[in-house]
Amino acid sequence: MKTPQYSQEEWLHEITSKNNLFSFNLREVWDYRDLLELFVKRNIITVYKQTILGPLWYLIQPIFTALTFTLIFNKVANIDTGSIPPFMFNLVGITTWNYFKSCFTGTSDTFKGNAGIFSKVYFPRLIMPLVSVITNLVRFGIQLFILAGFYVYYYSNGAAIGLNKLTFFFPLLIVLMGLLGLGLGMIISSMVTKYRDLKFLLNFGVQLLMYISAVMYPIALMREKLPRFAWLVEYNPMAYVIESARYMLLSDGTFSWNGLLFTTIVTLIVLFFGILLFNKTEKSFIDTI
Repeated sequence: MKTPQYSQEEWLHEITSKNNLFSFNLREVWDYRDLLELFVKRNIITVYKQTILGPLWYLIQPIFTALTFTLIFNKVANIDTGSIPPFMFNLVGITTWNYFKSCFTGTSDTFKGNAGIFSKVYFPRLIMPLVSVITNLVRFGIQLFILAGFYVYYYSNGAAIGLNKLTFFFPLLIVLMGLLGLGLGMIISSMVTKYRDLKFLLNFGVQLLMYISAVMYPIALMREKLPRFAWLVEYNPMAYVIESARYMLLSDGTFSWNGLLFTTIVTLIVLFFGILLFNKTEKSFIDTI
């Protein structure tokens, strides 16, 4: 009995490990958008399903962190925030930083954390890091509500804060943070499949990155107090994101179009190499994970 022969055109998708290195398969990700939505809903529902406070943890963490930073860096270390209330200064920085951090750490464990499902069923692997970015965007939206609440409180009590015309560009900062965290996370996730030690260094690296991202101080202060080390902040794209967020939401600090352009270029480069390395790794990672 003859086995029927099929031409390649009769198949919707062809799964192979010999795809072009520069084939990002973004169209395939779009075809699986229903699966992406399903995973996002699953993450939102299950993460805090069996907790007592539930989504309130999203609110508690930035508030207590901002209080801690205010006590240590503003009251003890005497970091001056000008006419801006120190708590609001820190809350904006922490809320902004948390979204990037969550995207970065959430995608950095993609291969190891999903090895079980990756070995059993096929779907575009890029969906899983995208799920992390979108899920954390929901968390970020919740934290913006608490930020808005404190904003109204301080503004009604005469604090020198206010929005400006550049506030309309704040969604651009959110996109840049998500894409930068996505790119860096995919790079780390791809490297962890071969170099497990990177996973242990990740938490330390993220903590160190926070201190050179101007989360708890203005960039101008770094240039004034430690000019020899100011380049660590000036060449850090997240520092411009944090500083720009404060300027857009509080009308405090400085805003640099060149800094925003630098951040955009770095983000696109990191994202490109992240997807490139991720696609290359996902073809053979199951043998080394």
